[in-house]
Amino acid sequence: MDPRFFALVAGETSGDLLAGLLLQGFLQRWPPLRSAGIGGPRMGQQGFEAWWPSQKLAVRGYWEVLRHYREIVGIRSELKRRLLSGPRPDVFIGVDAPDFNLALEADLKAQGIKTVHFVCPSIWAWRPERVQTIRRSVDHVLCIFPFEPSLLAQHGIASTYVGHPLAGTIPLVPDRAAARAHLGFTQEDTVVAILPGSRVSEIQYLARVFFEAAARALRERPTLKFAVPAIPGLRPAIEAAARQAGFERWPASLHIVDGQSHAVLAACDVTLIASGTATLEAALFKRPMVIAYKMNALSWQIMRRKQLQPWVGLPNILCGDFVVPEFLQDAATPEALAQAVLAWLDAPAQAQVLAERFTELHTSLTCDTAQRATDAIQTVLAS
Repeated sequence: MDPRFFALVAGETSGDLLAGLLLQGFLQRWPPLRSAGIGGPRMGQQGFEAWWPSQKLAVRGYWEVLRHYREIVGIRSELKRRLLSGPRPDVFIGVDAPDFNLALEADLKAQGIKTVHFVCPSIWAWRPERVQTIRRSVDHVLCIFPFEPSLLAQHGIASTYVGHPLAGTIPLVPDRAAARAHLGFTQEDTVVAILPGSRVSEIQYLARVFFEAAARALRERPTLKFAVPAIPGLRPAIEAAARQAGFERWPASLHIVDGQSHAVLAACDVTLIASGTATLEAALFKRPMVIAYKMNALSWQIMRRKQLQPWVGLPNILCGDFVVPEFLQDAATPEALAQAVLAWLDAPAQAQVLAERFTELHTSLTCDTAQRATDAIQTVLAS
């Protein structure tokens, strides 16, 4: 009997991480398993065959997508042709990247291929009209937040709460001392993590601002240390942004490392971070943070009109409150970001209260994600 064949598409770094964790469970349930599609190095470690790298889909914002539209549509068309011409997958699993995956899932489902979407699109935060597309496109949704299945059920969409895979891999009590030793920091250092994003467009709009904020903070507190986890392909652009902000004057204060975002978050005292999945990772590491985001002005105007909640950062959305500050678009100035970072360093009691709240959040998101996901997919296959 031929092994199971699962096709997956994961866009950008966060999707690659989530899909890599899923594939670990799949391989235990269905050995041997063939998996292929669009993915990154974490998926590759589980034997995934990447026909295109996940970074091809790492584009956010309306204007940015338009610039890459022809290439992205071409990839989707070729992937669909390849999956339909055979051998056909037993199931297609789209991991996040809803703008790419939902349209592909609709086409595949219409041709009789089972479709599963992992990570419910944020219809509770913006673009609620997308629920109709979800219903048309997928047989099942794997939800990472506990309130999502009841919302989808109201629209006749089958789903399963599987927990958040990151909650099961990040320890409830992170080992800060070990992370600092690994990265070369002392236990007495005050460490600020800088995470300007994992997309080219995010580096373009955020990296220079983040490093200018860091430089301002450093001028006020010369003993600060900064740690920056960089995707290898984006490291030159990150290093250039640091130079433009004047960090050649303080070479000992800046540590740019390849990857290792979890080590950096475990080691830091506070993080200046781009809005996205990384903010949830920072919350799971119980770290205070300053969230910021900037994009093309046209994209910002369109997205702001579609926003349903007052928060953008995942920790604030999940806590239902501004537990950490957000600075968006024109408000994300170097001075504002620097002062917000320093404010956390001056408020250890407030940071401890936040850590306790994040511990409660961590507990609520923790369950056997791989087991629940494989059980749900087995049900889809059996149907």
